[in-house]
Amino acid sequence: MVGGAWQGGTVQVAVSGAKDGSGELLPGGPVADLAAAVAEVEAREAPRWVWADTRRVYPGLLARGVRVARCHDVALTENLLLAAEGHYGEPRSAEAAHARLHGLPVPADRHETPEAAQGSLFDPEPAPAEPGAALVDEVAAAQAARIAALPEPGRFRLLVAAESAGGLIAAEMGHDGMPWRESVHQALLTDLLGPRPAHGMRPPKLQALADQVSAAFGQPLNPDSPQQIVKAFKAAGVPVPSTRSHVLKEVDHPGVAPLLAYKELARLFSFHGWVWADQWVRADRFRAEYVVGGVVSGRWATSGGGALQIPKVMRKAVVADDGWTLVVADAAQLEPRVLAAMAGDRGLARAAGEIDLYAALAQAFGGQRDAAKIAMLSAMYGGTSGDAPKLLAVMRTRFPQAYAFVEDAARAGEEGRVVRSWLGRTSPPPSDRWRAVVSGPEGGRAARDRGRFTRNFVVQATAAEWALTLMAVLRGRLREPAKLVFFQHDEVMIHCPEEQAGEVAAAIEASAEEATRLLFGATAVRFPMEAIPVTCYADAK
Repeated sequence: MVGGAWQGGTVQVAVSGAKDGSGELLPGGPVADLAAAVAEVEAREAPRWVWADTRRVYPGLLARGVRVARCHDVALTENLLLAAEGHYGEPRSAEAAHARLHGLPVPADRHETPEAAQGSLFDPEPAPAEPGAALVDEVAAAQAARIAALPEPGRFRLLVAAESAGGLIAAEMGHDGMPWRESVHQALLTDLLGPRPAHGMRPPKLQALADQVSAAFGQPLNPDSPQQIVKAFKAAGVPVPSTRSHVLKEVDHPGVAPLLAYKELARLFSFHGWVWADQWVRADRFRAEYVVGGVVSGRWATSGGGALQIPKVMRKAVVADDGWTLVVADAAQLEPRVLAAMAGDRGLARAAGEIDLYAALAQAFGGQRDAAKIAMLSAMYGGTSGDAPKLLAVMRTRFPQAYAFVEDAARAGEEGRVVRSWLGRTSPPPSDRWRAVVSGPEGGRAARDRGRFTRNFVVQATAAEWALTLMAVLRGRLREPAKLVFFQHDEVMIHCPEEQAGEVAAAIEASAEEATRLLFGATAVRFPMEAIPVTCYADAK
């Protein structure tokens, strides 16, 4: 145990690393080769590593072939604690946490990508020194004490463990990469856009659509300019408020069809075209930069590569290696099941014990599955249009505890209070601007908008926690050479040899059950995950 920070029968070690490969361990001291030292301790003791920031330490270890089983990420934990303690958004680094402990000026967080964290041959200035192991250890010990003082420390510790495991998984997925068949991608681009254009030029098919747009309006236009397009529609006697696709689809004009087709292909060209592939795809692997907890609800984001927004057509390029398969699984109707488990609503929990929750609920809504789905989504997202009010009245009567749970969260948001997920992730507080608006003539609308946010936050953030716990458990169950290569909200993808597919599918199912038990204990709610082995990601949907 280091500094008394974390207890639990395993040796804990604080670690820091430098660009030259050296580092520092506690207990121990300076080491010339950090990766070798970590590998030796990992093999001998399988500790929970305590380090300042997984993004700053782990990529260098992975590059040396060193993987660890567990860690405590000080930066991720500080971020969670700051929000819980009413200081959302303050600097979260180990250095910042240490400064707060001692009443010193708090440094701003570094804003860097994993690659930047490892430095460059052409850095104009030396990168800032990594925090020493003793500093990291002291901060981790203080974090342990702060967690113990929280109302639900046991739940929060699980959140910290899952978030820290997420840091390891994100780094590993970025290092290993998702299978991405470059030849298939190139063929798709050529088929959809034409041959690769010269720098600064449009692909042939995109240029042809741009010419059709100009012809439809009788003047040269740049379809990438919303201002020009809005002005052209106005001149044609068809005023539009914007060039958003859902707006254009309601317009009767010959320029609409080529403009919509242009917008779709232009997005593909910009976000998953040749330049994108040059930057993010290497050796038939797509290596994105994942950001753990990049969204306020705890969902992940990306700082490069757009891994969480792969168009359906591009999924054809996600192809397993020869003799391997992709096992893809997602949690069916995750958020309604999370609501059932949190609220303890017996009626909803019974329905959530079935594979198709909405079908199980249909009887309460006149046998209509779609009506049951609208009611559930309206309750979680604050929907009020169409049949929502009538269906919510049914839900309030038939599932009172679930309805009250989200209503209480909405009321807290409307009143300017924060809400928390099941494990303790805290929503951002309202801004000063919101408080000013809510006291004025537009206050009712501003309050309702924030209520819709907090209503969904408690469900979405808990769903993110369940998914993250699932991944942490699954990562420990997977046997080499199988690897997690993709994660998006409630979906996971494992790349493994074909003969390992059945074993991986069983591991996913068992991990879902364990994640449910860890979060909710004994519950009638099921979280089914259908695992499908496919050669190509496009075949999984």
